[in-house]
Amino acid sequence: QVQLVESGGGLVQPGGSLRLSCAASGTIFRINAMGWYRQAPEKQRELVASITRGGNTDYLDSVEGRFTISRDNDKNTVYLQMNSLKPEDTAVYYCNADIRKTPWSPITDCWGQGTPVTVSS
Repeated sequence: QVQLVESGGGLVQPGGSLRLSCAASGTIFRINAMGWYRQAPEKQRELVASITRGGNTDYLDSVEGRFTISRDNDKNTVYLQMNSLKPEDTAVYYCNADIRKTPWSPITDCWGQGTPVTVSS
């Protein structure tokens, strides 16, 4: 079926930058909204940024102005450029996509396995 594979996570110092990528593959008719979630240890998962197929974006208030979400519809890929990283950005980041696998299928909420981001000096 559908697989989402994230890449780009790692360890960075405060103020540094990372670019996360998530590529969707498998049985896909159309991908609607895509987004990035994150979950810090002992915390609830939260939506960091989302983007519609047409390119409309929304951001968590705490990352507004620092993070930028984008997508390449031809490549079924979503990106998250993270700048001016702070220790509180430390979390496992998960890719999410709303996918219609066939023209007659309902929308399926698909998730990647997550990529850890650690911001520490």
